[in-house]
Amino acid sequence: MRLQNKTAIVVGAGQTPGQTLGNGRATALRFAQEGARVLCIDIDEERAQDTVQQIKNEGGDAEALGVDVTDEEACQNAVEVARNKFGRIDILHNNVGRSEGDRKTTEMDADMWDTLMALNIKSMFLMCKHVLPVMQAQKSGAIINVSSTSSMAARQTVTYKTSKGAVNTFTQHLAFENARFGVRANVILPGLMDTPMAIERRAREQDVDRNVVRDSRNKLVPLQNQMGTAWDVANAALFLASDEARYITGVMLPVDGGLLIKVG
Repeated sequence: MRLQNKTAIVVGAGQTPGQTLGNGRATALRFAQEGARVLCIDIDEERAQDTVQQIKNEGGDAEALGVDVTDEEACQNAVEVARNKFGRIDILHNNVGRSEGDRKTTEMDADMWDTLMALNIKSMFLMCKHVLPVMQAQKSGAIINVSSTSSMAARQTVTYKTSKGAVNTFTQHLAFENARFGVRANVILPGLMDTPMAIERRAREQDVDRNVVRDSRNKLVPLQNQMGTAWDVANAALFLASDEARYITGVMLPVDGGLLIKVG
């Protein structure tokens, strides 16, 4: 097992309701399948508990915790819970993010800008701030942040792209800053994914069947005109969390079916 005897915190391990699996839940499940003990964090503890139950149904070890990761005290407490429960923290997977409410620059509400920035980048900073002392003391650890291909491509709205670009540079900084401690930091850039947050929300906003949204997104993907699934992100995260990636840090890994090769 690739994560045997390792402990992971997965932020955003619950998911919005939908017909498919979300990235955070899939990653928590995949980590547990490979032997990790997982603290599943979500602002909705009931959804995190659903993920935990799925892990336990497969014979894995996990706990759920409701956490608002935009609140520093809550993040600090989550790290203490993980350390007290499991004794160490080997992996931090930051998966939360949101684009709903984003607009063109001239139409963007300043309060919504602050809300999206807090969730998309401040939360990652806060979790890393409090996990890093544990990993530094251990002289080992893997941090995986989830960004987006939107950070490197044209987009009609301003805040999501900007915040995800910040995730990329923040992760590079973490990699450089913590390499001497044996702590690695990498970032995953998902492309068009068939997840509840991506599909159900757009179907609701456009007042169309979810398959209309799916079909329109599939056509944009170079690799067989097919969106990725949450398992594609989860498997990339598993690799970056495992010892197979022991010499990889500061990398931006697109998981996008070739979407970024269309840029330009």
